[in-house]
Amino acid sequence: MYELKTKETDNSVIEFIEQVDSSKKREDAYKLLDIFTETTGFEAKMWGPSIIGFGSYHYKYESGHEGDAPLVGFSPRKAKISLYFAPGETKRQELLKQFGKHSTGKACVYINKVADIDVEVLKSLINESVSYLQKMYPAK
Repeated sequence: MYELKTKETDNSVIEFIEQVDSSKKREDAYKLLDIFTETTGFEAKMWGPSIIGFGSYHYKYESGHEGDAPLVGFSPRKAKISLYFAPGETKRQELLKQFGKHSTGKACVYINKVADIDVEVLKSLINESVSYLQKMYPAK
């Protein structure tokens, strides 16, 4: 049976951020920690070894695959900072047009630094993602 790699852990978010090599990335990680915490109202938790997640939801696909994931999150990776939002959220594309310098993947948005983006648009992306996932996967 498939075992999820990215699960919520009891590891310290602060200890993880303190281990980030680049002092500028570390500074941005603290800024993001404040923004995500304030915007979601959820406490930051480590998901797997390197994702800082906020809130959680339980999903189950038609295939039978199911698991838990953070509603939103970020990870200060070596190359870029990964921001995790809901895939399929419809307002995301429109918001990203006003976001600033970034690139995208299926569920991730990648930035070099917080100074490259519009923080108010980031807050909107966070809110849209949280509400979308809470509607799609209501808590039982």
